[in-house]
Amino acid sequence: MARDEQLKERWERVQKKLSDQFADGELMELDAIIYLVGVQELGQPHKKYKKDHKIDLMHIAICTLLEPYGYYEFDFFDDDGWPHFKIKEELPTLKAGEQTVLMKEAIVQYFMEKEYIS
Repeated sequence: MARDEQLKERWERVQKKLSDQFADGELMELDAIIYLVGVQELGQPHKKYKKDHKIDLMHIAICTLLEPYGYYEFDFFDDDGWPHFKIKEELPTLKAGEQTVLMKEAIVQYFMEKEYIS
């Protein structure tokens, strides 16, 4: 199976499984899945978050997802339990479509490592 086809198939599995679990089957978009990863990584899933914190949660997710690619490195947890990251390498300038592919690839890898999908 070509790499692009494999990514597409795995992405659709992740998207469907998360959508069934968290959105009553309504297909979740990329940003919503990134947000869920942030909530998972923070470890406080039952808390209500304000808009500012939702953006911070997405930042946590992006750092976590791109850490294996060498762009970020976990630094420390603050007094409220929020993780902080250091930039190891600047992200390359990517077109919108390339950013989407990178994030989908990172999300698929994340959920495979968590054994959410195989």
